[in-house]
Amino acid sequence: MSERDRNEVEYRWSVREHVTLLRFVARWFLICVPLGLAVGSAVALFLWSLDRVTQVQWQTPWLLFLLPVAGAVSGLMYRYFGGTAERGNNLILEQIHEPGGGVPARMAPLVLIGTLITHLFGGSAGREGTAVQMGGSIASTLGRVLPLKPHDHSTLLMCGVAAGFGAVFGTPLTGAVFSLEVLAIGVMNYRALIPCLIAGVIGDQVTTAWGITHTHYLLSFGKTVDGAAGELLRPALLDGWLVAKVAVAGICFGGVSVIFVQLTHGVSAILKRLVPIAWLRPVVGACGVILLVWLLGTRDYLGLGVSGNPNQTRAISIQSCFVVGGVTLLSWWWKSLMTSITVGSGFKGGEVTPLFFIGAAAGNILASIMGAPVDLIAAIGFVAVFAGATNTPVACTIMALELFAPHSPDVMRSGFVVYAAIGCFLSYFVSGHSSLYQAQKVPGT
Repeated sequence: MSERDRNEVEYRWSVREHVTLLRFVARWFLICVPLGLAVGSAVALFLWSLDRVTQVQWQTPWLLFLLPVAGAVSGLMYRYFGGTAERGNNLILEQIHEPGGGVPARMAPLVLIGTLITHLFGGSAGREGTAVQMGGSIASTLGRVLPLKPHDHSTLLMCGVAAGFGAVFGTPLTGAVFSLEVLAIGVMNYRALIPCLIAGVIGDQVTTAWGITHTHYLLSFGKTVDGAAGELLRPALLDGWLVAKVAVAGICFGGVSVIFVQLTHGVSAILKRLVPIAWLRPVVGACGVILLVWLLGTRDYLGLGVSGNPNQTRAISIQSCFVVGGVTLLSWWWKSLMTSITVGSGFKGGEVTPLFFIGAAAGNILASIMGAPVDLIAAIGFVAVFAGATNTPVACTIMALELFAPHSPDVMRSGFVVYAAIGCFLSYFVSGHSSLYQAQKVPGT
């Protein structure tokens, strides 16, 4: 055997290399423990506060008519105290790509207060943007007191994103992968995977330790639109006809994600052109939300939309999207429009939870049209529209398991993850380079 052949079959194992890797993991563990503790605690405070203001909004419906005033207050708050924090998630992505001035410490309290104002007065927004910005702000603040190199600052910010995202939804693995995948379309750098996983797990565990619980989604995979027994998922055996239906739904979910993204960016662009005074844009958006509520005669599309207002006889929400007949034909559109106006005009919060609503509602309708299991297609829409809007199909496939598997025993015994992956990846493919985050890099540009 030649010397070259012997070299090719030798194991590529080095004691020095593995000692270096061990030091890398130990170092980031020591950094991510305090980061996860801080972010997890901050997210716990946020979720607890968000639940309280939502309860107040439900019990005091007339607060909606003060939404324009709330918009002015939120806008003026950012006008005088926000600075670069106004850029929100995009600033965090920019600082990860090219570390510079960092993320200001004031971003965390500002976005917390701004989001609570949005939900207290009835705006239609989410919560992930708040958690991610709090995580990024806390991480950047920690980075300023640690002797870190520029690329380590990027990793630390990614860990903050992972901790915030994982804690707010109870999905630590999704948070870790999302923080890597969201940076650039179709490209992931795995160097930060272990630190992000550590931060995501600690952030989630700390939030849970504070007594915060997350919404449970139970899937049965057995109901069609008429309530009859549907196409049950069978272990290790995919149903070709059901795969085709899921593929069609995935394509539709990609289209829905593009509609939402373009609608949100369009509202923002139009208001910036027509209303040059920044703090007045939320006022205009608030008036639009109130007008829509009056025209539709329902408040179902306000707030997070995770669960319905208990003071209403029948309410449309994410929970109702998994039930036969739980939504109307255009529920997905009205939630898209309401959220686009709220977020696009400058109110704080996020778009991901509304995207869950939009996707699940669209899935409910598609299932009724195709005669597929309603909860299955709704669950796929739940994650697939998010995947298309953020270009994160891998993270969203993992999210499908983290959200639905713990409370639905049939999920792990079925081909659900394959169906979810088909929906997420087709949605991502159809959405192209469309993205909620303008700072997300497009390869080759």
